[in-house]
Amino acid sequence: MAAVPQLADDNSSDIATVVAGLAARQSGRAPSKPISGPKRAAILMLALGEKYGGKVWSLLDDDEVRELSSHMSNLGTIEPDTVEDLMLEFVSRMSASGALMGTFDATERLLTQYLPAERVTGIMEEIRGPAGRNMWEKLSNVQEEVLANYLKNEYPQTVAVVLSKLKSEHAARVLGILPEDLALDVVNRMLKMEAVQKEVIERVEQTLRVEFMSNLSQTRRRDAHEVMAEIFNNFDRQTETRFITSLEEDNREAAERIKALMFTFDDLIKLDAGSAQTLMRNIDKDKLGIALKSANEEVRAFFMGNMSSRAAKMLTDDMAALGPVRLRDVDEAQALLVNLAKDLAAKGEIVLTKNRADDELVY
Repeated sequence: MAAVPQLADDNSSDIATVVAGLAARQSGRAPSKPISGPKRAAILMLALGEKYGGKVWSLLDDDEVRELSSHMSNLGTIEPDTVEDLMLEFVSRMSASGALMGTFDATERLLTQYLPAERVTGIMEEIRGPAGRNMWEKLSNVQEEVLANYLKNEYPQTVAVVLSKLKSEHAARVLGILPEDLALDVVNRMLKMEAVQKEVIERVEQTLRVEFMSNLSQTRRRDAHEVMAEIFNNFDRQTETRFITSLEEDNREAAERIKALMFTFDDLIKLDAGSAQTLMRNIDKDKLGIALKSANEEVRAFFMGNMSSRAAKMLTDDMAALGPVRLRDVDEAQALLVNLAKDLAAKGEIVLTKNRADDELVY
């Protein structure tokens, strides 16, 4: 690596011009692995580091900072040879210590040293958040359940403005999840809405950026036991038993937590009568017969008890006529009923309870 001198403050504007120029064009040479202009500039800024990069960052405009930050956050490991090649090409006699690691946290720490906190927050929120060039594109990449959960606490007029700016298919999904009274109010406001003033749109965008998008990027990841419970719910019976048994031997506490979070076919007997009948109206009777083929007497009695005598007799005859049924088919039919119950619960058509203490599961 070539020896390099100190970088004088009066070089900063020249370096900023070089960085901006690099970010705006592709590489002019052909290294072993071609590197795009913005990525080359990002590597250069990482190499400059905290000591020499401050003046350069301050001379770049927001678009240049945003683009460089985005590429810097996704660099990963840069090999020393690559760093040296780029340093020699871009700036003569500039120091570097070897491999660089570009991450979100490293980028944010570096920007915080030299830029106002609000500017850093805005830049990092954009590069961390859902993909999109502007706030409305980003919102269209947010899951409708998450967005609806936020909007249900906002003023109806604000919700109307937000939904009017989203793609129609995404707005429809969000509207369908909102509480009915709020949804109808929003629909009426959207029907009467005239051109929205630019200042209003900007205020809504700022509120979403500060209160929603920034919090979204900091949301705590889901509990690992909840994730595993959902995975176990989708195992066939033999695989589930095998994993639960092994886990009980290795980590009984974790196994018990997972079992407590799982919603199984046997838990369907805790449905109230109305929910049970709604579920059965939405399932093919052949599938119900197969699902009950290996069920215990309590589960069979529950389903039969929520049918008319005639329907229960017909189902019993159909089950007898099925003859032997593969265990895999039974597992699939039972999983179908469980997933259907979850879908109906998500739509608000039935209520799922995990235990007899009316501890509701929310999906």
